[in-house]
Amino acid sequence: MPHDGRARTGVSAPGAWEVGTAGTGSPPTEPGAATSDRALTFAGAALAGVYAPTAGDEELQLVETVGATSEYRLPDRLSVSGGSAATHAFRTDRPLWLNAAALASYPVGAPTPPRARSASLGALPLEREGNRLGCLVVVGASADGFDAGQQRFLERYADAVAGLLLAESGRPAQPYLLGRALRGLRVGTFVLVPDTGLIEADGTLLELVGTTPDDFDGKADTLLAHALPEDMPALMSVLEPSAQAPGRRELEFRVRCPTLEMRWLSLICRVLGPTDEQPEQVLGVVTATSVKSRSADDVSRIQWLTAVLDDAATVRDVGHVAVAALREPLGADRVALADVRDDRLVVTLLDPPQPDAWPELWRAQWRSEWPDAPVSALPTLQLALRDGRMDLWPAGTALEPGLAGIGAGGLAVLPLPAKGRVAGVCLVGWDQPHEFIPEERSLLTATAALIGQALKRAHAYDAEQELATMLQRSLLPRRLPELPGGTAVARYLPARRGLQVGGDWYDVIALSEDRVALVIGDVQGHSAGAATIMGQMRTAVRAYAVEGHPPDVVVSHANRLLVGMETDLFATCCYVELDMEEGNTLVVRAGHLAPLLRHPDGRTEEVEVEGGPPLGVLAEAEFPMTALALTPGTVLALVTDGLVEAADLPLDVGMERTRTALAAADPEDPARMADALLGDIGRREDDVALLLLRYDGMKTRPIRAGWVVWRLPDAVMHARRFTARTLRRWRVEDTADAVLLVVSELVTNALVHTQGSVRLDLMLRGDRVRVCVSDSSPRAPAKPVIVDWESTGGRGLLLVEAVSDSCGSVPVAGGKQVWSEVTVPRDEPASTDSKL
Repeated sequence: MPHDGRARTGVSAPGAWEVGTAGTGSPPTEPGAATSDRALTFAGAALAGVYAPTAGDEELQLVETVGATSEYRLPDRLSVSGGSAATHAFRTDRPLWLNAAALASYPVGAPTPPRARSASLGALPLEREGNRLGCLVVVGASADGFDAGQQRFLERYADAVAGLLLAESGRPAQPYLLGRALRGLRVGTFVLVPDTGLIEADGTLLELVGTTPDDFDGKADTLLAHALPEDMPALMSVLEPSAQAPGRRELEFRVRCPTLEMRWLSLICRVLGPTDEQPEQVLGVVTATSVKSRSADDVSRIQWLTAVLDDAATVRDVGHVAVAALREPLGADRVALADVRDDRLVVTLLDPPQPDAWPELWRAQWRSEWPDAPVSALPTLQLALRDGRMDLWPAGTALEPGLAGIGAGGLAVLPLPAKGRVAGVCLVGWDQPHEFIPEERSLLTATAALIGQALKRAHAYDAEQELATMLQRSLLPRRLPELPGGTAVARYLPARRGLQVGGDWYDVIALSEDRVALVIGDVQGHSAGAATIMGQMRTAVRAYAVEGHPPDVVVSHANRLLVGMETDLFATCCYVELDMEEGNTLVVRAGHLAPLLRHPDGRTEEVEVEGGPPLGVLAEAEFPMTALALTPGTVLALVTDGLVEAADLPLDVGMERTRTALAAADPEDPARMADALLGDIGRREDDVALLLLRYDGMKTRPIRAGWVVWRLPDAVMHARRFTARTLRRWRVEDTADAVLLVVSELVTNALVHTQGSVRLDLMLRGDRVRVCVSDSSPRAPAKPVIVDWESTGGRGLLLVEAVSDSCGSVPVAGGKQVWSEVTVPRDEPASTDSKL
């Protein structure tokens, strides 16, 4: 593309015009000709000429030409009925845009010399108020023709020329028609040398910015001083060579005039030089953009957007608000909201959500709910994010494949600023050609700023909630144990207001093969402190339960622990211990809601449980136990108050509603039953914990026998005889030797190393005999570290371990229990008579 050469400091000086009429010489040069040359050069035009009809409208006569180069010529006269591009546009009143290949179809009236056939051409009819006034012909320096932005500028130029022709019709022709039309458009031009920061600006540009030639020193910084600070990053992207991108750049900015008037200006520039990385000059034009005062609808829309974004907590919420604010009001077809993390574009919301509505590059990266895309593959977005400015791309703009198809009729790229950085980017696309009017551009700028601030807050909120969720999950059981004779399920839902971490907890503790403890509790408050106390209480209750304490002792110990913590928080708790074999249940309630039961026939009831005060209130509080008997098919439900109580939901109404849902749910699937109990409880004020147990009864019921071991010299002998008799009754004599050895060693250890009572329990479940010896010492038995031929003891546990399939020790109330299991293959079913 031809250019003006090196820039000169100061205001443009007169340049060389080629102005004339057919058969006449060249008139004097018009001041400001260099400005017109630069504007036409920027628009891609090497030569422009005006044809006007002669008397009788049989010919078009070349009235005036102007150009940045004199290498092209246009015919002086063209026949209106001929086949030239100019006369075709004149007859049809439609502009004609021809690239080099299409220009070959119009040999008549083409520019000369012959090498001009490699150029492009535009023919624009000049028409006003129904009058055909002529035709504007522009010769393009590029064989590819004029792009969409250049075409729009030249159409405005043609309209200005037509206005002057109509105003001067019937009067002698005035010179400098094309220059006067350009000045009427108020188009200012400049040539910038990035290396020096010097800029050559014409008088129109200085007038638009709000300065005078006397006050202008030829430095770009002098002009930038008039711009609003918010628009400085976008303007600096034009002045800094490192930020230059190949091809055309468009942006809008605001200046403050000496009269304190704020004026919107539109800047379009092009980089000239050996390479895009080493630009010599930046050639640009600046025009005034008429911005109407914001209408009442615009004001109300911004007020609505501000109010809705203030209530949008998460990134997803902000995305939905952005779609509501941009898609329908602007008639857009696509809206995308994305974050930039490292070097990837992380999409947070797409509308429409279907993958086939978005580019192939995005669909290839569709790994989860939304796709990711490398920023390096999207230079348009990369440039917008770097400069922090809005880019508007009209219909027909050639974009990279990663953006192809998003906005064939127009694409708006909106960086979302927040506190000095870009929080994300929003893409708005149209399928049909869309005209970006000045009022719409202002609305997009205001909307992007509001969404950016909301997105910044939402990121912080999401990070806080993710941390809270991780904390909550770490304090609650990862999974519930599988229970013989029953199925347990649990649900936890955090509060939707404030910090999503609370004090509700639940636990299922397998105490033995046939005993299980269920616990549910609630620590006062919603904070990290409440969650910490919750974790400590859950751990303490589990520890006391595993030690073998009865339910009232477990809850009493937990109460004293919380009192000793000297915290201002208290907790409620409901503890249930269930015998899975018989269905016998013990319940202790400390200020908590009573359990709910669903009987096999579908009846529900709220269990009347005598309760004690909340934990952490009185150190010497008593917690009485209530006994229940469950039949197979019964469902036990433990809940926290977040499910049954709210500001607009009384407790008794909530409990009745939960009982109704419990009666209507299908007990065959406890998980669905739990979901049905939760229901749609709307915007929760409190967190919710729910624990369900469906009691089925044990299919294989164990056979038991017990013996109290007296401290006599022959106590081991009596224990062996009891064991032998029991094994014969159970018809499992094949493994009697192994079982008798285990009994001898464990009873001997208990008698020798402990004080107090000793008890021997035998149990047959399926194909295994379990031997349990209980004593009053809490210390677990220790295997010897070194056993040699001189040792006098310590081999007993090693023998038990050798003959057992499994063995171990568990704490129980008042001591411990050492157990061993031995497999007993049987040919006949054992007797169910467990009596001696």
